[in-house]
Amino acid sequence: MPALPNLHFDFNTYPYLTPDLPGVDGVIRHRPQDFQVDEVPAYNPLGSGEHLFVRIEKVGLTTRAVVEFMRDHLQIPEAQIGVAGLKDKHALTRQWFSIPARYEARLEGLAGLEGVRVLEQALHPHKLKVGHLRGNRFRILIRGGEAALSRPRAEAVLRALERQGVPNYYGPQRFGIGGLNPLKGYELVQQGKVHAPSWLKKFLVSSLQSLLFNDWLALRLQMGLFGQVIEGDVAKKHDTGGEFVVQDAAAENPRALRFEISATGPLYGKKYREAQGPARALEDQVLQKYGLERRHFASRRGDRRLIRFPLTEWGVEEAAEGLWVSFFLPKGAYATAVLREVMKKNPEEGELEAELEE
Repeated sequence: MPALPNLHFDFNTYPYLTPDLPGVDGVIRHRPQDFQVDEVPAYNPLGSGEHLFVRIEKVGLTTRAVVEFMRDHLQIPEAQIGVAGLKDKHALTRQWFSIPARYEARLEGLAGLEGVRVLEQALHPHKLKVGHLRGNRFRILIRGGEAALSRPRAEAVLRALERQGVPNYYGPQRFGIGGLNPLKGYELVQQGKVHAPSWLKKFLVSSLQSLLFNDWLALRLQMGLFGQVIEGDVAKKHDTGGEFVVQDAAAENPRALRFEISATGPLYGKKYREAQGPARALEDQVLQKYGLERRHFASRRGDRRLIRFPLTEWGVEEAAEGLWVSFFLPKGAYATAVLREVMKKNPEEGELEAELEE
């Protein structure tokens, strides 16, 4: 049997967008309260309806742990519990859940789950579903170093990211403890018959898709093709989300420079818009690196993902412990993609549990 390719995820191997700007180093998540996340909903509850939207603050708990407590201790059927996204365990997070309004009285039982408190609640006609969020606001303490010296460095990096966009890398959460899930996904798509639950198979193949996307993004950065498009790219309009295949790169690149459009990379599957010409050749190059073909992903639907995302509402505050860095990110974007540019290191090496961010 031929040797397996190196599919271990290592954030340190990926190029930076701002390699010439020094980082602040430091550490994050010394305490869960150092990493604060506020979910920004796609819409506000209407105030009437059969479902109760509940905004919950939790510390040191995964979203899954809260759902399981509602199921097992509050006796609310899991299928009737709604969330918009998953949030990390090692953090202080505020997010929305939904339950049928008839179970409202049972929420008093949440007092039995340490680290949780209800902030607000309101009625809405429909259950909350995955992806029903605009994004997340982050406030993160980077401990260590001298704040007065580190602040100008952090601000310089964040200004550059605001201007050019943030490389839309998938973060370490996507790849499991040790970064080994892509290798398991590779074995699954190559061998086909693996005895595992369907949700686990989906997760492992998704991890492999994510690694291939990261490799494609890294290749574009190395080639100087991060903030521009080439012939055959599937580009996306940032304002409307519309996709189109680039026929004339020279005509479209002024729009890319103005951050109106960006290239998208492949999440291989049976139904996704495929690049053409030179852009497709770059995607093929990533597949060939691992001896893979598009047919290996026939079990997945497929999609395309923007090469970059905007950084907005950012700020830097000095504190006795270090620097507080804050920013807003659209859904699907990882805070680690911002932090690694600011710190010039993998900010969470050895610290993460596996949790998929929607």
